Amino acid sequence: MMVDRRQPASNGPAGPAKVPLYGFQPPVGTPLGLEVSTVQDFFAEHDDWPWNPPRPGRATFHYLIAVTEGVLRHDVDHLTRTVTPGQWLWVRPGHTQCWHPPGAARGPFILFEPDVLTPATARLLAPLTAHEAPAVLSPHPDDATWLHQTALQLLDEHRALGRRPLDVHHALRRSLLESLLLRLANAPGIAPADATSAGAGRGDTYGRFADALELHFRELHRAADYAELLGCSVRTLSRAARAATGKGVRELIDERRLLEARRLLGGARWDARSVAGHLGFTDPANFGRFFRDRTGLTPSAFAAREARTGA
Repeated sequence: MMVDRRQPASNGPAGPAKVPLYGFQPPVGTPLGLEVSTVQDFFAEHDDWPWNPPRPGRATFHYLIAVTEGVLRHDVDHLTRTVTPGQWLWVRPGHTQCWHPPGAARGPFILFEPDVLTPATARLLAPLTAHEAPAVLSPHPDDATWLHQTALQLLDEHRALGRRPLDVHHALRRSLLESLLLRLANAPGIAPADATSAGAGRGDTYGRFADALELHFRELHRAADYAELLGCSVRTLSRAARAATGKGVRELIDERRLLEARRLLGGARWDARSVAGHLGFTDPANFGRFFRDRTGLTPSAFAAREARTGA
């Protein structure tokens, strides 16, 4: 399996603020940034990781699971999602996830890096691959059977390494994956793609910034940090962000940190001190001011309100 099992070095016990980031590491001989397996095989091959004991992590690649039997429970951004037969689970790069034991869950399991998609297809799929897109997808009934069959064809082709010339094998896997995703984009709740809109593609400056932000908003908080990461000037990055969203880079960074704070204080029931550390605030009081200035509530007041609403 392709995920990097190495834990980052630590001088003390891991707390709620430490969520490791895993890179894509395919087995030797696996071409292209794509691997296809099944839920049952994945768990059988990794009986001691990362669900025993369960611990959160993030990845730089996409997890896509089609549930065909049983029920799969999986935490995405600190909320437990329940995926039933006929539904698909999509964990996008940078999202915090935590595995549950699979139980009787069965189905194809697809992992792929963003760069596997051709630029033209990536633009069409921008609403589906966006970080805010739904984690659980219920395909249109007219597409369900076709999607399942295509996923099985992709699994078969992935296992056929060596049966055909390598470039043909590459092309077939990519074609099947893109066909599957384009059809899955028809699922309810996914906005229609606008390939001409600014920032729709993930290869432009703003698109690359959005991807980098999702991976690094916990530790990088300045426009200069992202400009250096992307190899451009702060001015270029600022112009791209304004053109795509009408907002400045710092505003976008703060919005993403605030979204994470809401999720952790609300559904995940973290305390304010843990959230502050997770988001890179050296002083919980600074986090309190940050949160209150943007919501009108202290973190504790927000958490109490969410607890009452969810009770």
